[in-house]
Amino acid sequence: MRRIIALCGLGLAICSGCRLDTGPVTTASPTAISSGGSGGVGATSATEVELVEKLQEHRQAYGQALQSLVDYYSRTGNKRQLEQARSELDAFKTMPQYTYIADVIPGPELKATTVIEDADRLYLEALRLHREANALMFLKDRIYQRRALDAYRRLISRFPNSDKIDDAAFQIATIYEDMQDYQSALTYYQRAYQWDPQTIHPARFKAGYVLDRYLHRRAEAVEAYQAALEAEAVQHPKWKQWAEARLAELSKQE
Repeated sequence: MRRIIALCGLGLAICSGCRLDTGPVTTASPTAISSGGSGGVGATSATEVELVEKLQEHRQAYGQALQSLVDYYSRTGNKRQLEQARSELDAFKTMPQYTYIADVIPGPELKATTVIEDADRLYLEALRLHREANALMFLKDRIYQRRALDAYRRLISRFPNSDKIDDAAFQIATIYEDMQDYQSALTYYQRAYQWDPQTIHPARFKAGYVLDRYLHRRAEAVEAYQAALEAEAVQHPKWKQWAEARLAELSKQE
């Protein structure tokens, strides 16, 4: 029982100040905020990156606490609390989680042409961080996602003619899609095939998917699907089958 109380306390601590009632909300004093509490990041002295990373840590801890509650109530058979915990976890997974740090996306004029060893090493490091972010079955590690994003972006910035920039763009897009930043995801999927028209990734299919499913820009989605069928169908037969079926559905809606 103490474990459950501690987990609930963690969730309440993270969500303090987010109450839906109209009662008073006690806020920390300026002194407490600037000192950062016990082991926290001081708001007045911290950099933007430090503050965002701290936010990501709290988000992750909150999500893990909710998952632990779901697991506990599943084992103990408490159906009412299990339903509540699952509902809150589902809401946590689907709520927008903004990245806050602005991403200035390079234009479509870059070309992925040159093998650069340093860029290759940086790409492998970014992939390692990206895999670490996906290690949890139910929750993504946002700290590792942020670090992977930074590594992919450094690659593009430092080696703009590397033959890995289309790979980095595609991976960035998958992270933004997972974070529900669909416009950024779309742009990076587009950059992947703009920077390398022969990219090995299903970038055109994914651009069409984001336009279709998330942004509801169906006319543009149709164009993207058609372009994907011309350029990527051989490499990605499953996506080919899906896009053909989706185009048939969209044609019936016209």
